[in-house]
Amino acid sequence: MVVDIGLMSFTQDNKKFMLQQSGLFSLFKILAISVMLIISTLASAASVTATLDKQVIYENDLVQLTIRTDFPETGQGPDLSALKRDFDILSQSQNSQFRFNLGTSQSLSFWVISLMPKSTGDFLIPPIKVGNYASEPITLKVKTAQQLLDENGNPPVIIDLEVSQTEPYLQQELIVSLKLYSAFALQNANISTPNHPNLVIERLADDQIHYEEVNGTQYQVITREYLAFAQQSGNIEIPPQKISAMINTNRGRRLIKAQSKAINLNVLPIPASYPSDDWLPATKVSLLNTLSPTSEVKVGDTLIWQIDAFANGALAEQMPAFSFASTRYYKLYPQPTNLNNRKTDTGIIGEQSIQIEVVPTIPGKLELPEVEIVFWNTQTRQLERTYAVPPSVEVTGMALTDLSNNGQATKLLAPQTGSVAPISLAKPKEKESEETPSTDNQADPTEASTMTVNQGWSIKSIILWILAIVAISTLMSAIFLMLKKRKEVNKTEDVPTLQVFAPLNTQDEKSAYQELIRACQNNDLKTLRGRSLEWARHRWGEDKINGLDDIKRLSESSTLSQLLMEAELIMYSDTAATDWDGSDLADALEEFYSGEVKPSQSSQLKTLYPNF
Repeated sequence: MVVDIGLMSFTQDNKKFMLQQSGLFSLFKILAISVMLIISTLASAASVTATLDKQVIYENDLVQLTIRTDFPETGQGPDLSALKRDFDILSQSQNSQFRFNLGTSQSLSFWVISLMPKSTGDFLIPPIKVGNYASEPITLKVKTAQQLLDENGNPPVIIDLEVSQTEPYLQQELIVSLKLYSAFALQNANISTPNHPNLVIERLADDQIHYEEVNGTQYQVITREYLAFAQQSGNIEIPPQKISAMINTNRGRRLIKAQSKAINLNVLPIPASYPSDDWLPATKVSLLNTLSPTSEVKVGDTLIWQIDAFANGALAEQMPAFSFASTRYYKLYPQPTNLNNRKTDTGIIGEQSIQIEVVPTIPGKLELPEVEIVFWNTQTRQLERTYAVPPSVEVTGMALTDLSNNGQATKLLAPQTGSVAPISLAKPKEKESEETPSTDNQADPTEASTMTVNQGWSIKSIILWILAIVAISTLMSAIFLMLKKRKEVNKTEDVPTLQVFAPLNTQDEKSAYQELIRACQNNDLKTLRGRSLEWARHRWGEDKINGLDDIKRLSESSTLSQLLMEAELIMYSDTAATDWDGSDLADALEEFYSGEVKPSQSSQLKTLYPNF
């Protein structure tokens, strides 16, 4: 009995102990579940994550920074100001995602930023702040890259700067040639423009394109020419011209840079032996002059003296003005001088033209003064003179002036002052000419007495004056009626627009975009312009699109603009249209239309540089 009682007591105590252990286990289980819930809650808390696609890159390579957020209130997006000290931000794209799971939702936002390091070394990308949260810092190592050369040892891009002469005279024409050699098409190319504070520079002609082999490598050569005029003597240095562009290599997209050598000019002053105040440096000056009529000319008739001057390598504004004076044998009435500058492949040609009305006053042989221009030949570096002799004319009739006049001449055109002040290539604004009344237009007592003596000539003169007044009045009335009718026509007629000439053939932007992509994929250069304008008119509106230049401006995409420009060059050149490959333009259009950057394909990379 004692043993049984002891066993029963042990069994009861064991049951109590097991019950206590079971309670502790349940409590531990509850605590574990609570901890897991806390960890899950912390894991789903708002956060900003920043990652790089590569931790180690070479200089001039691109690196992509991806920023991810999992909360909806992102404000203005990531603050990238801290990156601008060590990186160039080349592009940025954004997309968003929404997740739904068992009644819960999650908002995800992604930003992809293309960065270009400004130098080599170890960099720390600081925390990027988005809204009220920030990412963790990231490290990046940038190594020095080897020079990019092909199998012939040639770089992919060469830029060269040349001038027509390194020792020009003051205000002499210079032709500055900028040549860009490229082994393949460049993306996002940025080319500098020659400039200097003591040079007046302007484009001479459109770009010229040809192909040239250099040390075994085939290059496309784009030549861009400028006109330059030195405004100060002494040494002038045209700084090196630079280019930066993106290329595709086997290692991905890479930025390449190149620059030319600087050009030193030794600008010579005006030679001390130059005799005139009108400094005119030119390669050639020619003169033409005509006089009409040359037969059956009577005293009092009006003759037209036409003088045309041409200066190769100089502006019309640099040429001296013609200055002649009336004499007792004739009176001169000059018209305003016409100036024009004509650009050619070899430079500028200044043109000056003037008409002078000549009225003979004495019968006999009419001889006008010789026309002469003094200039400095910049090729021979010598003083030269160009002159032209007007034709002589026999004049009949009675004298209109008193021969006792000592031949005092009244100058009708003031001589031009020295043209050594800075010149401008801009066309001058048209101004109404304000001429001072010449003393030749005033009544002369001698002429009045002559007209009184010759009564027959006076009656004829009065009849001519009356007929002239009637003709002028009739002409002015006709001009007034014509202008009035033209204004009424302009008010009633609408100006034809692109919508009238080329109505839209597609329903919306999406269908027009699909037609454009199809034309690019089929390399159909003939329909590219029409398809592009069709899509652009849907996207930006009828009133903003008149040509491909409007698409380049409104898209604000350098890649799209570059590819459209290349297509235009092939379109209007002698190259066959079948040589155009529209795949790159199709990719650029898809990136612009969708806002997402397409991944590069190794099959599309140029094999000219297999080691990079």
